Amino acid sequence: MPTPPTPTDSDAEPRQRRARRKEARPGELLDAALQLFVEKGFAATRVEEVAARAGVSKGTLFLYFPSKEELFKAVVRENIAGRFTEWNEELQQFSGGSVELVRYCMHTWWERIGMTAASGITKLVMSEAGMFPEIAAFYQQEVITPGHDLLRRVLQRGIDRGEFRPLQLEYAVYSLIAPMIFLLMWKHSMAPCCPASEQIDPIGFIDNQVDLLLHGMLLPTASA
Repeated sequence: MPTPPTPTDSDAEPRQRRARRKEARPGELLDAALQLFVEKGFAATRVEEVAARAGVSKGTLFLYFPSKEELFKAVVRENIAGRFTEWNEELQQFSGGSVELVRYCMHTWWERIGMTAASGITKLVMSEAGMFPEIAAFYQQEVITPGHDLLRRVLQRGIDRGEFRPLQLEYAVYSLIAPMIFLLMWKHSMAPCCPASEQIDPIGFIDNQVDLLLHGMLLPTASA
């Protein structure tokens, strides 16, 4: 019986490349899916397009994600929902005042979500929730509820430390959320069409919203 050939370095290199390629596929598929979901919406995106953009077959995609719904859920977990652990840890370790914490939360959210492709997910969900209640329920559970819980803790911290007056927390959290939703909707609708003179500076907008939330619009004498 002939002796099988001994593997050489040239044989090993293609195998290593294939192994690396296989490991990279889930991440590449999620990146491609995020781009297409944001560009076209959930309903209009086809799994064949996602696979083609990632450079794999549709069958390969289904090995990792058995349906378009599961693919979308994985995109949300990878880009938004999976960040709540680190955000809660940062809140736990934050040593500054609650005013600084509110500003930090809004700036950080814009830097990590608003400035990225993931910012389009919120608009997608708001646009298509009625057609896909399962997607809406998933987003409520994985993003909205944890987000509200986190912001309630931020505001409650300020109340407990005597820095904020007592608030109706269930509604007060929307005062923090609403400006960020506006920025997302603006970014993915009107912003690409507006002239430079009418563009909104996100950081300037956030800082102004924080100032309004913390100090209101009345002069101190008028308030008194």
